[in-house]
Amino acid sequence: MRFSLSAYVLALVLAGGAVAHAGDIVEPRLRIAEGDAAGPQVALTLDACSGQTDRRILAMLVENRIPATIFITGRWTKHNAEALAIMKAHPDLFELENHGLNHVPAIDSQPTMYGIRTAGSPQAIRAEVEGGVESLRSAAGVTPRWYRDATARYSLGAVGQIEKMGYKIAGYSLNADQGATLLAPMVEKRIANARDGDVIIAHINQPTRSAGEGVVKGILALKAKGMRFVRLDDVQSSQTLDPVPVQKPAKTRHVATAVQPQSRTRY
Repeated sequence: MRFSLSAYVLALVLAGGAVAHAGDIVEPRLRIAEGDAAGPQVALTLDACSGQTDRRILAMLVENRIPATIFITGRWTKHNAEALAIMKAHPDLFELENHGLNHVPAIDSQPTMYGIRTAGSPQAIRAEVEGGVESLRSAAGVTPRWYRDATARYSLGAVGQIEKMGYKIAGYSLNADQGATLLAPMVEKRIANARDGDVIIAHINQPTRSAGEGVVKGILALKAKGMRFVRLDDVQSSQTLDPVPVQKPAKTRHVATAVQPQSRTRY
């Protein structure tokens, strides 16, 4: 089930031109093997970035025996012991993986991504990854095998660095809730339209937002269609790195003081 992104990263770097330069950002696209005679399958992945727990989603997964891979930060574990205990009590359902210590993007070539301050250096990327590992070991007694950073975007160097540390990077193929910013009907529709082999990303840490209701309804709609749910570590997968165009900051204009719009965080 292991796959290597190193060769792909090297190919991008050697390609030259617009694709290969120090500021390149990539968004890993992950898919799992399509289902066999038993029917189509998808991998449900849920990010627990910080904040609380959406019990609507957690209860539905337990009640319907739906497996999921949960990406957990050290920040989330500090305030969600009860929810974490429920996940640990169902090891057949929940695969707990690393979302970093403090929810920091693994990017060292630009200062922010979606308004979140990036790691900024290989040393900070390593500290974020290793800190998340130690947090999961301490809080849940598990050693993660997969890593997903904040924003699910990476600098090219970070991809190779994290892989060399022994972790598989968890991309996705279907963004269900855009960082829990979408309303329930749109989230439900996106998930219900998932295709065989998709890796779904959504969030389980925003209980007050509409998106969680859509996650619940969308997953139940997939189940009603006969879709099987698998965890990432239980199935073969393949991944590519999609280059992300990053606009250069506009030149500063010396004008009267103005309020600058704030970026909306997707993750």
